[in-house]
Amino acid sequence: MSTSFYDAVGGDEFFTKLVKGFYDQVKEDDLVGPMYPQDDWDGAEDRLKWFLAQYWGGPTTFNEKRGAPMLRRRHFPYEIDAEAARRWLAMMEKSLDNMEVSEEHREALWNHMVRVAGMMINKE
Repeated sequence: MSTSFYDAVGGDEFFTKLVKGFYDQVKEDDLVGPMYPQDDWDGAEDRLKWFLAQYWGGPTTFNEKRGAPMLRRRHFPYEIDAEAARRWLAMMEKSLDNMEVSEEHREALWNHMVRVAGMMINKE
C-alpha cells in the first residue's frame, strides 16, 4: 500500500502550518491582501488548507463543504494580473521555505502552485 503525498509530507499538520505561514504574510500585503475577506481570515485559511489537502490526497473536506473547486471561477471577481500572481507565489514560497519537506515533495508542491498562480491571471 503506497502512502499518499498528503501523508508523506505530514498530513493536516503540514498543510495547516504552510497555509498559516502564507496567510500571516497576506494579511500585511498591500497588493494581494485586499483580495481576501478581511472579516473571515480563519475561513480563508480553512478553505485553502482544505483545497491543498484534498488535492494532495487528504480528506475531501473542500468538496464536502464547498463543492467542486472551480478555482478560476471562484477567483474571477478579483482582478489578478501577473504581478499579483508573482506576489502570491513569493509569499507561498516563503512559507514553503519554512517547511521541513523533501526536495521531491517541495518541487511537486511548487510546480503545482506555479501552475495555479498562472491559471488565476485574468487581467493584463
